[in-house]
Amino acid sequence: MGFVARAKVLDADDIERVMRRISHQILEKNRGSKNLALIGIRTRGVFLARRLAKLIEEIEGIPVLVGALDVSMYRDDICSRPAASVGVTEIDFDLNEKKVVIVDDVLFTGRTTRAAMDAIMDFGRPSVVQLCVLIDRGHRELPIRADYVGKNLPTSGNERVKLSLVEVDGLDMVEIGEEKS
Repeated sequence: MGFVARAKVLDADDIERVMRRISHQILEKNRGSKNLALIGIRTRGVFLARRLAKLIEEIEGIPVLVGALDVSMYRDDICSRPAASVGVTEIDFDLNEKKVVIVDDVLFTGRTTRAAMDAIMDFGRPSVVQLCVLIDRGHRELPIRADYVGKNLPTSGNERVKLSLVEVDGLDMVEIGEEKS
């Protein structure tokens, strides 16, 4: 099976612009970076969270806490999905009373976000939990909405969104296409 791209939706410059906009939106909504923590969902959400933290630090002059979260064991469909290796969760700071922004690459059904919220509550009680996604493709199965969206990209059920990041894939790009066997 392989991904067959139909169209490029965002290139590297587009992604950079989107990330800058979102960093400003996060600061505006949270009135700065005090008590802010960004938690990226493995894998690509972690890299997006680190990028946002760097941009916010450039603006505010203050480092932002960044963590990495693997939600594999918190998913409600764990029995119906192919076995996946469990990644490492790295949250080495207290989440109590923090303004936590969960960062993910693509928002689809909402199940990954629900799993992330469950996992975060095992680490403490944040004052607020917000959601940031690079792409919102619709098709929600749960009542979840992102606070910060890079791009809304309506898709059909058989389409797939592929995000490539330089840290993992060697280039920054968002494509839409289909899985072919």
